[in-house]
Amino acid sequence: MDALEGLQVIDLSHGVAGPIVGMFLADFGAEVVKVETPAGDPARNQPGFVVWNRGKRGAMVDPSDPERCDWLSDLIAGADACIVSSPTTLLDYGLDPDQLIRRNPRLILAQTPPYAGDAPWLHGQESNGLLAAALGVAWRQSSWDGGPVESVYPHLLYVQAVWATVCLVAALVERERSGFGQVVTVTGANAVVEAHSTALTIDPDAPDPETAIGPAGRHPTYSRFQAKDGKWLASGALGAKFETALLEAIGISDLLDDERLGGKVENLIQPQNIEWALGKVAAAFRSRDRDEWLEIITALGIPCGPLDDRQLWLDHEQIRAIGMRIELDDPELGNVVMPGVPIRLTATPGRPRGAAPRLGHDDANIRPRAPRPAPAGMPPLSRGPLAGYRVLDQGTFVAAPYAGMLLAELGADVVKVELKTGDPFRVQGFAVNRGMRSLAIDLRSEPGRDAFHRLAAASDVVIDALRPGVTSKLGVDYDTLVRHAPGIITVSLSGFGDAGPLSQRPSVDMVLQAMSGMMSAQGGDDEPVSNTMAIIDVTTAAMLALSATLALYHRERTGRGQQTWASLAATSAFLQSGELVRYPGRPPAPVGGRDFLGTDPLDRYYPVLDGWLRIQAVSPDSVTVDALEKAGIPVDAVRFEADPAGALAEAFDGLSAVEAVDRLADAGVAAYPARKISQVIRDPQLVSSDFVHLHAAPDGSLFTTPGRFATFSRTRRFGALLAPGRGEHTAQVLGEAGLSGPEIDELERAGVVALGGPMEQRPPAATYR
Repeated sequence: MDALEGLQVIDLSHGVAGPIVGMFLADFGAEVVKVETPAGDPARNQPGFVVWNRGKRGAMVDPSDPERCDWLSDLIAGADACIVSSPTTLLDYGLDPDQLIRRNPRLILAQTPPYAGDAPWLHGQESNGLLAAALGVAWRQSSWDGGPVESVYPHLLYVQAVWATVCLVAALVERERSGFGQVVTVTGANAVVEAHSTALTIDPDAPDPETAIGPAGRHPTYSRFQAKDGKWLASGALGAKFETALLEAIGISDLLDDERLGGKVENLIQPQNIEWALGKVAAAFRSRDRDEWLEIITALGIPCGPLDDRQLWLDHEQIRAIGMRIELDDPELGNVVMPGVPIRLTATPGRPRGAAPRLGHDDANIRPRAPRPAPAGMPPLSRGPLAGYRVLDQGTFVAAPYAGMLLAELGADVVKVELKTGDPFRVQGFAVNRGMRSLAIDLRSEPGRDAFHRLAAASDVVIDALRPGVTSKLGVDYDTLVRHAPGIITVSLSGFGDAGPLSQRPSVDMVLQAMSGMMSAQGGDDEPVSNTMAIIDVTTAAMLALSATLALYHRERTGRGQQTWASLAATSAFLQSGELVRYPGRPPAPVGGRDFLGTDPLDRYYPVLDGWLRIQAVSPDSVTVDALEKAGIPVDAVRFEADPAGALAEAFDGLSAVEAVDRLADAGVAAYPARKISQVIRDPQLVSSDFVHLHAAPDGSLFTTPGRFATFSRTRRFGALLAPGRGEHTAQVLGEAGLSGPEIDELERAGVVALGGPMEQRPPAATYR
């Protein structure tokens, strides 16, 4: 039985985010019907369309045809879920969302609008570029000159899609218990909250961090480096143990003697030390060839890898081994090679069900299902769709703990299971450890494992981030846990997956950015660029949450748990879906360059009098010199013909961002000022949507944390999430698992568990990226 077998989903979305939601649902067995107008999804001209819409059936409905709109209404009335890109989508077909929900109270209506409320740019279209500009992502990227940087990937839309899928499936899980559907909304702003949580955990009165530090990032040992032979590699030396070991291995351990570091490796990431320390480390790497360095660093157990070309990734033996390279026959394009399903459920594995549909191809074969009887009683309320489920999260650093936080955001009771000394990254990882309770325990001891097994028997999901095989050594693997908890679901994270030649090697975000070609694609002909967002980590966290919710839904219907897997390597391929897909005649995927500003003169950043401006013309060919001049943007016609970017730059010179936005709107061109995080968190529209939460630190100062990640019409969780202290809830959690007070006291006396108090709530002083 497929995880979503028997479900019917009506996909009215277009572009990137909404269709990918439908892709995931189709991959795991739902019947997904893609409904388009006669003009078709505008994304049909993008190479990624064949990935984002694979496995769906195609239907066409003309909004001006009442008979077809009635057919669509009947189709939705019998469906389990409906995906729309905007709250107005159904209205465009003459359908009232409220009436549809009254007609089908079991319906999950999933919305993926571009912004929080009305998008503040002309036309309000889905746009990774405008979203990144408006919400501070582009100007947070490290660069040479300190201005905003355009990403060659629509990463925010990919994150929105995965997280929206998690929320939709969580609503399906809740529906199995309540019988009722609801409206689930994940906006572009919610995607930024999920992807940029660390950057939103700040002192609002502190200056924005300096970004003119080069494309290597903010950590002198966690970066990419050029070796003696001119080849590049990535080092994942993060944490005092690995950072110290790397400095010694490259022969500059005396760096710690510098008075600016004071003997503390932790001071490497202090803003005043980054530039000179990074220079020292980079110079040391230039003393040996890349392969020699990789051998040395690997022997130390430090994650590392070569920096390669993007086009090689789908053919890498490791990607093949974990099923992330698939081929489909497309009736129009021929053989298509694309990334596969990025998570693995062992009992209910996902698989692409076929090529993307041709426009209206299945019209004659799609029949509305009969509406099911309405559930009895009143729709119940709850604090999140996953309220009542318990998750044990053994993760450290970023991706796995963040998965627990995301599940807590959905209402689950999440217990952070950590070493007695605590997660070594719990201070720097403040933003990703919120919303959980802490159990500090030694799982290497027999009493510790026994206590954990009793706790697992009272839990639903266990998350780990250990290399394949390590969980079995500790006795916390699926085969062991299922003997204590027959319905248990395990969610395992590894760097490279559970199969293939690299499966036993550790890895981190930085290394997979390099190996998968993300860095080289962003850098183009210039130096490779490290994404300031830990984009693979934050997306993998959502992948882990998706694994958990899919497995929970399957268990609700069958009573059976299962083992699931996610990996940074698989996520790195998913995050390049539209760029890695290939077929005969596909256009080249975009590449960047030094402080990349955009792909086209009418789709890029420009400097203005008071900062930077991001413009994006929906129809570039329709933007003429006459239209620009009539809008008050004087452009030299001859210069515009020969060098449109230069001509536009001259035209914007002397204009403020607001003036330029208004005039461009008159010319039919969408635009928005590039903003910094300090501006974003003060935006009234975002403040009213709970974009961030404001807290008081112990000294009375204020700090912000990420706010609302999604909106549920009936099972909305309220309130800010805070980070637990090490062992703060040890006694409470063990007591809920059935251990008596004397048993808990004995575990503490024997040094098996640690009991602690609350953690001081304040963001870290420095960031590792």
